[in-house]
Amino acid sequence: MFVKEVISSKKAREMNPVVLAFIGDAVYTLFVRENLALNHDLKTGELNKLSTLKVRASAQSERMNALLSILSEDETDIYKRARNAKKPTKAKSASIAEYNRSTGFEAVIGYLYLTGNTDRLAFLLNYGETTDES
Repeated sequence: MFVKEVISSKKAREMNPVVLAFIGDAVYTLFVRENLALNHDLKTGELNKLSTLKVRASAQSERMNALLSILSEDETDIYKRARNAKKPTKAKSASIAEYNRSTGFEAVIGYLYLTGNTDRLAFLLNYGETTDES
């Protein structure tokens, strides 16, 4: 993964957690799209439909629930701060709780990406994935 500038954990923890989620959203979307494009021989319209199913708030919320028990202390702190933060937008097709959990998920992804912790990022992104059929 390409990071223009790796920042310290301290600096990342001082960032607004919703900004971390902003970065994490892009990282996760790229991860999902790349995996789908490399593992399926489909047209872009179908790839986009599959991508949407994985990156929507409810799906991210489910992934976060699966990850909660294996998060580090720092990751848990980032997750909780983002989950509880005031957000500039509202959930479109998810409950408020799902949207809040998905924001926490994205913030953890953004935190790991910005701090250059690519091994941990890859572990969490791939956790529980046996195949990429959906």
